[in-house]
Amino acid sequence: MIESDPDHPLDPVIDLSGLTLRRGPRTVLADLSLQVGPGEIYALLGGNGAGKSTTLAVLLGFLAPDSGVARVAGVDPAVAPDQARRQIAYLPESVALYDQLTAHENIAYFMALAGSEPGPDIIDAALDAAGLQSEARTRRVGGYSKGMRQKVAIAMAVLREVPVLLLDEPTSGLDPRATADFNALLGRLKARGTAILMVTHDLLGAADCADRIGFLAGGRIVEEVRPAEGIDVMALHHRYGEVAAA
Repeated sequence: MIESDPDHPLDPVIDLSGLTLRRGPRTVLADLSLQVGPGEIYALLGGNGAGKSTTLAVLLGFLAPDSGVARVAGVDPAVAPDQARRQIAYLPESVALYDQLTAHENIAYFMALAGSEPGPDIIDAALDAAGLQSEARTRRVGGYSKGMRQKVAIAMAVLREVPVLLLDEPTSGLDPRATADFNALLGRLKARGTAILMVTHDLLGAADCADRIGFLAGGRIVEEVRPAEGIDVMALHHRYGEVAAA
């Protein structure tokens, strides 16, 4: 089990240094810097237009910064996007699965595309780790809830054994119990040493699972807090009310 230690930080797996990115006259990222180490969960909060999705796009190699450097497990996605993406499992807000296939069939298909052919027992072990009930695994995913679809995607991340997990609004639309289940799942991935960066509007959910929370405004981190050290959530809500409401 890998645990983050603020006094003796491990080398970052996600490393953004001085990122600036412009779209026409608008500066979307403005000298953004943040690092996420192995076995650490970093929650990036910000209102609409703050630069959250752009940050993920840079890490995935879909956008190149005008200045500064991004590295994923030592790889610059602007220089080697395919190599960088091989280090990443990305969970979008809406998980894309084939509705006519079962969880097993979806995982087998996508893993085959990635050049791997795990057997049924291995897929079941990954679904166990993701917390998907066994009776649901042979049903078509078209009838799944959002939380169940996320568990299938997380199982694929477990099987790929990549060092980085990127999450885009993972608890949006989940009820409180499903959110608690998802946060517990992130804790298990953290224990494996996965570096997790999640962008979200959910301050309360982030405070429950994140090691650090960064508040993004105008394309830069304007404040960073560590929930384990104790934070005044209500005071943060007052300061960043537009984040929770956006």
